[in-house]
Amino acid sequence: MTLVRTVTIVVALGATWAGAADIGYLSPPGFPAKEFPSPRRPVAPIASLSRSADEHRDSLNEVGEVARLLELKPGMTIGDIGAGSGYYSVRLSHLVGPSGSVVAQDVMRDYLVELHTRTDQLGLTNVTFAMGEPHDPRLPTSSLDAAILGHMYHEIAQPYAFLYNLTPALKPGAQIGIVDFERPISKHGTPIELLRCELTAVDYREVATYQLAGDGGYLAVFVPPQAADRKSPGDIVACAHRAGSR
Repeated sequence: MTLVRTVTIVVALGATWAGAADIGYLSPPGFPAKEFPSPRRPVAPIASLSRSADEHRDSLNEVGEVARLLELKPGMTIGDIGAGSGYYSVRLSHLVGPSGSVVAQDVMRDYLVELHTRTDQLGLTNVTFAMGEPHDPRLPTSSLDAAILGHMYHEIAQPYAFLYNLTPALKPGAQIGIVDFERPISKHGTPIELLRCELTAVDYREVATYQLAGDGGYLAVFVPPQAADRKSPGDIVACAHRAGSR
């Protein structure tokens, strides 16, 4: 009996790692980082994986509020950009249902491997994993009905290039929702005025900004520019550094 159980565990782990080995880029590279300005403000270090705050975030109904405000529905394909531990990926998997999908994207392969293992354990079959680069999410053209950047915008090392290269992945009418805290980047937040400036610099248009319940931060909703309206990378001007973004 012990031998059978051991073999079963080994086979299961082998299947998990075989699937994890398939994690990679889902599309060819977009515009290179060198064509864009670097941000004229600090960039927060990528946070270590942690799910310690999940229960508190659930008590504030963070995902439910974000889903309601972005009008997410079953059958959609949602990008969880900078998925990390998968807080949004796991919960949105249930929301979009079997006819929809979640694309968990991150620049940290180890994070995606761990999330892959977790979704396997939870029996979630509608989550796809996508490696990205600091300047390019590497997602297929017209693949997303919406994108969520949850508490990670301040960690994007090349925001102008990243947003520019994200644009083609969004379907017509798609929105992006950025969840963050109104506090300095050094404290893992993004002042809303800085956020507006950087997205406007890449021709995104603000739809609305909402204060989330409790201490959950804000949700800023934007729509990307049409292809014909996009300026060239060399014409993008970086936002001036302000004291509030330290």
